[in-house]
Amino acid sequence: MKIVFLSINKLLCLVLVFFCFSGLGFSQGKFIIENKKQTDKVKFKLINNLIIIPVEVNGVKLSFLLDTGVSKPIIFNFLNVSDTLKIKETETIFLKGLGEGESVETLRSRNNVFKIGDAIKLNQDLYAVYNSNLNFAPRLGFPVHGIIGFDLFKDLVVEINYSKKILKLTTPEKYTYKKCKKCERLNLEFYNNKPYINADVAINRVITPVKLLIDSGGSDALWLFEDNSLGIKSNNKYFYDFLGHGLSGSVYGKRSKARSFFLRSFELNNVNVSYPDSTYILHARKLKGRNGSLSGNILKRFNIVFDYRRAKITLTKNHYFNEKFQYNKSGIELAHNGLRLVQERDNFIGNDNYGNSQEQSGTRIMINPQYKLSLKPAYTIVELREGSPAEKAGLLKGDVILSINNKSTYHFKLQELIIMFYGDSGKRIKLKVERGDKILTFEFRLENLFQ
Repeated sequence: MKIVFLSINKLLCLVLVFFCFSGLGFSQGKFIIENKKQTDKVKFKLINNLIIIPVEVNGVKLSFLLDTGVSKPIIFNFLNVSDTLKIKETETIFLKGLGEGESVETLRSRNNVFKIGDAIKLNQDLYAVYNSNLNFAPRLGFPVHGIIGFDLFKDLVVEINYSKKILKLTTPEKYTYKKCKKCERLNLEFYNNKPYINADVAINRVITPVKLLIDSGGSDALWLFEDNSLGIKSNNKYFYDFLGHGLSGSVYGKRSKARSFFLRSFELNNVNVSYPDSTYILHARKLKGRNGSLSGNILKRFNIVFDYRRAKITLTKNHYFNEKFQYNKSGIELAHNGLRLVQERDNFIGNDNYGNSQEQSGTRIMINPQYKLSLKPAYTIVELREGSPAEKAGLLKGDVILSINNKSTYHFKLQELIIMFYGDSGKRIKLKVERGDKILTFEFRLENLFQ
């Protein structure tokens, strides 16, 4: 049995480090686009700054996270998906991830058929992870069955149009570069099959060059590894927070702001930056010269062309570019946690006494209200920042949120609820929660710790 290492940044932010090949490591098998134009467009969903694409594996339609920081495709086997996929030629290995837990058992499978739009690969390796904790669906409110990255990017030119939510795949030999006055074209560097880019960040009034992993599988903006000798350290305004859940446990660190972030001529201001505790990122820091990760909340502000064959990346500003960098001001992390049986009223207007209503002098009198029972999503507090407004108000991990500002939560998607916690400082939040057999009400105001 072999030991390999998995590193996961932020919530849903994955960085696999278990294939230590030099260069790009192109294999004999590759993705081929099966049409005359040698190009195809695939629609994707953008959820919490993450790209979710449709992927067909051995004839089964699934949803995958597109992650530039992943070396080989992974299937999350918490629903025994691999049984449906009929995977074969398996080998057991172990993965070690962020957090302080133990390695987990993983099944490696060879010669699987992957299809993304018109792009197909006939002999793809994949890894089935048997760990119920590695399940992104509750945090995203959308089913995610796996992750794919390097194997797609190395074979095709991949254009990510965040504005239109379209992925364009092109055979490298058929791709033609166009002149672009408003774009920036930068060189990529590769280590262990992962793309790195050079940038500059202004911290404490000092501009510092940094080498960053490009991590489309991370929902944060910027992760930096603190290093006093390089001047990479948080300013005095920060708070300690849950940053995500790794394969081997939770990851914590500082949340702060960087005055500016530069990708050549492109400048972003007041950027969110996280500094994970070194305890949780030992494997990620093994690459000498790496200073952190560049993730979805910055990447989505550009339409991007990844060309691994030519080691180039092209960035063009889109309508997200000037969007303010917000953060969760409540201290609450929510997850979809099963279903609740909800009683809803159905009112009918009629002239009988069988579950309908009658009108008398302009007043509706309910004779026998009818009800229907429906299964609705339940949203549970899974992380609660110490000292946050929500914690001070008396909320606890495990509380099931029934309503927010007097509106039942089952009317909202998970991401619609979460965005309410990113509102303006001072905004009032009223929550009704279920705690055991009790229904409780709490109220607090959002707090900006960086003012």
